[in-house]
Amino acid sequence: MMKQITYILATIILILSVSCKENKDQTSETENEPLPVKVKGIEVTYATDSTSLKGYIAYDENQKGKRPAILIVHEWWGHNDYVRERADMLANLGYTAMAVDMYGDGKQADHPDDAGKFAMSVFTNLPEAKARFNAAVSLLEAHESVDADKMAAIGYCFGGSVVLTMANSGADLDAVAAFHSGVALPVMPNDQLKARVLVCNGAADPFINPESVTSYTKAMDSIGAKYEYISYPDVKHSFTSKAADANGEKFNLPLAYDAEADEKSWNSLQVLLDEVF
Repeated sequence: MMKQITYILATIILILSVSCKENKDQTSETENEPLPVKVKGIEVTYATDSTSLKGYIAYDENQKGKRPAILIVHEWWGHNDYVRERADMLANLGYTAMAVDMYGDGKQADHPDDAGKFAMSVFTNLPEAKARFNAAVSLLEAHESVDADKMAAIGYCFGGSVVLTMANSGADLDAVAAFHSGVALPVMPNDQLKARVLVCNGAADPFINPESVTSYTKAMDSIGAKYEYISYPDVKHSFTSKAADANGEKFNLPLAYDAEADEKSWNSLQVLLDEVF
């Protein structure tokens, strides 16, 4: 009888120990599973000595540790929902992204004439343009999720020209990417350029003079810059924006969204960021 009781107790202990081990293993596996992406977007205010600025920072709040940061500069329309959507997309990829404000007070243009004036006011006052850009850099570097040693900047249309100009002015960036962007810049490529560069433009974009592309690529080649200039056949201006067709029709402008070029250019950006970071 005693032997039977001992055997039964030993069996129970064995079952319990196996069960506990399995539960522990399952708990461990659960703890090691990555949390789903949870993008958090916050509006931020910052300033230069003369201008109040409104931006937007997006990041995955479930992601642990510090990560590279990406600045995004808006089209000539100003800081709008489109540039914030791109920030969210980059946050989904594991970066902390900031949609910046280059016009001040989050100002937006409702008409191309106003957009042109806003853009010109930035490029005719480069010291203030640099101050606005650098104020965004400083704010983003200080964010709790950011590895301040890993920074890139991208821009669309006007914003592409801005990030290329900042890079040519010696901004401490690992990479810059410009989409449907002019390359006749107020500061052309020179030995102050530190960043890897990607430019994605439409070959049928009438706003981009072929001679300016030749001048730009020659300047990049002359300094041995690491860059890629991609030209998509039959693609027009603003090809990454789904609002392009409506804006083109409304204002009689040669704008058109192109899904294939949009996807290809976004993939090229991801390759650049993967290689740099």
